[in-house]
Amino acid sequence: MTDQTKFLLTEKDIPKSWYNIQADLPSPMAPPLHPGTGQPIGPDDLAPLFPMELIMQEVSQEREIDIPEPVRNAYCQWRPTPLYRAHRLEKALDTPAKIYYKYEGVSPSGSHKPNTSVPQAFYNMNEGVKKLSTETGAGQWGSSLAYAAALFDLEVQVFMVKVSFQQKPYRKAMMEAYGAKCVASPSELTQAGRAILEKTPDSTGSLGIAISEAVEVAATNDDTKYALGSVLNHVLMHQTIVGQEAMRQMEMAGDYPDVIVACTGGGSNFAGIAFPFLGAKLRGGHDVRIVAVEPAACPTLTRGKFAYDYGDTAQMAPMVKMHTLGAGFIPSGFHAGGLRYHGMAPLVSHVQELGLIESHALHQLECFEAGVLFGRTESIIPAPEATHAVRGAIAEALRCKEEGKSETILFNLCGHGHFDMQAYTDYFAGKLNDQTYDESELAMALAGLPSVANAP
Repeated sequence: MTDQTKFLLTEKDIPKSWYNIQADLPSPMAPPLHPGTGQPIGPDDLAPLFPMELIMQEVSQEREIDIPEPVRNAYCQWRPTPLYRAHRLEKALDTPAKIYYKYEGVSPSGSHKPNTSVPQAFYNMNEGVKKLSTETGAGQWGSSLAYAAALFDLEVQVFMVKVSFQQKPYRKAMMEAYGAKCVASPSELTQAGRAILEKTPDSTGSLGIAISEAVEVAATNDDTKYALGSVLNHVLMHQTIVGQEAMRQMEMAGDYPDVIVACTGGGSNFAGIAFPFLGAKLRGGHDVRIVAVEPAACPTLTRGKFAYDYGDTAQMAPMVKMHTLGAGFIPSGFHAGGLRYHGMAPLVSHVQELGLIESHALHQLECFEAGVLFGRTESIIPAPEATHAVRGAIAEALRCKEEGKSETILFNLCGHGHFDMQAYTDYFAGKLNDQTYDESELAMALAGLPSVANAP
């Protein structure tokens, strides 16, 4: 047995279509609602924000959506991504379980995010759009959209959550290197940002606030559209290229997962690895447990309410039915900035309500401990977000050890931590702690849910 086994596909193996799980769900999702009227929205309502092709993908019930050739050609720069068997981690854990991980950190921006930033930039370019506005938490999405926009000659304005803007300066530099503009959110550039700063001058920001700023820019400028890096149906669908490749690679390994684990913030990397396997299960294929792992300081799936809520703090974006902590919820500034969103993707929320997945909340210190172990055994330093998936997979492997079971575990290592070394420096210096949330603040945020949408 070698220390590490790699399963590689070739460029011709890049999937030719994205998978849409809505075609296989036992019951449909609740429709998005207009933030002003509370009524179901149609394509025309979304047109100020998104190009029509993405709007059609958002509402599609087709199982497969063709990937345009220019997008597949761009994917060839880093796809297919490798799948590894983690022999050294298995040995360190002394577990009978087999652990595999799909590694998305080989992309130009170091994460899974270009899987959707490239098609979003392409469709906007095709429709004649010149500028994009967006938000970013840890900076992975902002970096990825900046990269994709450079491919298709688009301008990008990024609103980066202020606490991450301060923690991760090299992400800003990366965005600017690709040609994007990046400011800390809340900012003075928008009415939404100025309103927050007037009320809370020292606000550390949130993804909900940054989304408000980006949506405002798109809604008030005819030459600008909005791009979102997670949560929406079309974004999750673009990420299913990850799981589709993993299915082929597991065949190469002569194996099939009993358990799939992924971290969850907005839901895109989780859906990317899990939905193709879940879809196969729903169509009568292999059974598989699917585990979503989230931070205990922002526990949307394990603590949030499944209800209609606004996608942003300023209540400009459509209302969607999801697990939410309330649009006014401001999470603490823990280092996994990509997991600090107040809501969960409606599709991920829906499959949890159907009992098709389970979710667990983990604390920051145990995740960094797992990330360090993974780095020392598998030689890849995970992003703070990805350490949650690592810890979740380790927990499953230790369960197998305790139960004497030789199960197969697959997890998505959604990005590397090369721009997050300050977080590791703080961890080694003992400066990190297990942050949580204020129950009274959570109760206040949930009390602010839009009543018209959640009436019995």
